[in-house]
Formats: sequence, C-alpha cells, structure tokens
Amino acid sequence: MSKRPIVRFGDPVLVSPTAPVTRFDDHTRKLVGDLLDTVDEPGHAGVAAPQIGVGLRVFSYRVDGRTGYVINPEITELSEEVQDDEEGCLSVPGLWFPTRRAMHATVRGVDLRNEPVEVSGSGLMARALQHETDHLDGIVYLDRLDKEARRQALREVRRSDWFLPAEAPAPSALPSAFGGTGPAH
Repeated sequence: MSKRPIVRFGDPVLVSPTAPVTRFDDHTRKLVGDLLDTVDEPGHAGVAAPQIGVGLRVFSYRVDGRTGYVINPEITELSEEVQDDEEGCLSVPGLWFPTRRAMHATVRGVDLRNEPVEVSGSGLMARALQHETDHLDGIVYLDRLDKEARRQALREVRRSDWFLPAEAPAPSALPSAFGGTGPAH
C-alpha cells in the first residue's frame, strides 16, 4: 500500500457523488490500504477516496488514537447538539472556517469482508465522520459555509498558490460554491 497525493479543490472528482463498492477484491483492499497509509500523517483526521482521485464510497479516519475505515458509509445518527468549530480540508489546504456540524454522529457501512461496521463519535470524530461522508456525496466543506464565509473562502482559494484556474470546475459543476443555486449546506 502507499501514501497517495491529495486531489485539490477544483478537480471534478471532489464534486461528483461516488459509486458504492460492490466488489470486495484485491483492488478494494489496495484502496483501503492506500487510504489508511494516506491518513497516517500528522494533521490528517480523515481521507475520502475522491481525495485520492477514486470515485468509490470509502473513507479512512484517524482521530484521538482511533484509526479505521468504512466502506459504503451512511450517516445513521446526528445529534441535535451542534458544534461550530473551525474546519479545514486536505483538498483545500491552508483554509479554516467555522463550520456547523452535529456534535455526535454515527455512520454505518461495511468492512473488507462485507461485514457490518458502525463508527460513532463526538467532537472531532463526529466532525470527521460528517466531513468524509460529505466528500462521498460530492460535497466539499466550503458548501456548508454561510454565504459570506463561502464568498471569502472562494476568494482565498483563487488567491492561493496551489489553485490553478484551469482546474476550476465549470460554475454548473459546483453551483453552490460559486454562489449559484446548488444544495444549501
């Protein structure tokens, strides 16, 4: 397995909903291994398959000493209590914005044996579970910001040294992030 480079904001894979994993074979084992190797870096709380350029429904996490992965995750529980802490994203390096998330979250999915698995957590773990599941649904955390914060974030993205305008998706591909009529998150 190997650590994989992180796809940056502007790549269409980040705004495309992922396909469910249907084959539990060597390819899937390698993908999970790569996700676990990639999340095993300081400052990485989670890595979703689209962040390494793969459009499949898998993510890894590493929070508070807990490391793992979930295949075909679905959020099954969100608390009514919320947190508004700063959130960042490996695909949007250097930018942190207060992002509203549930304080507690639970996801259910399967492991490499296609056996049920459930991961729950509060605080940072809940944030990571929600953030990574969003990636699998084609949602970048910038889409969850209020209108003014999103505008500010996109200005900062455009000024960043890592963003290449040629990589920018067409406005129709990311309508909410560019002030259009996309999902209100």
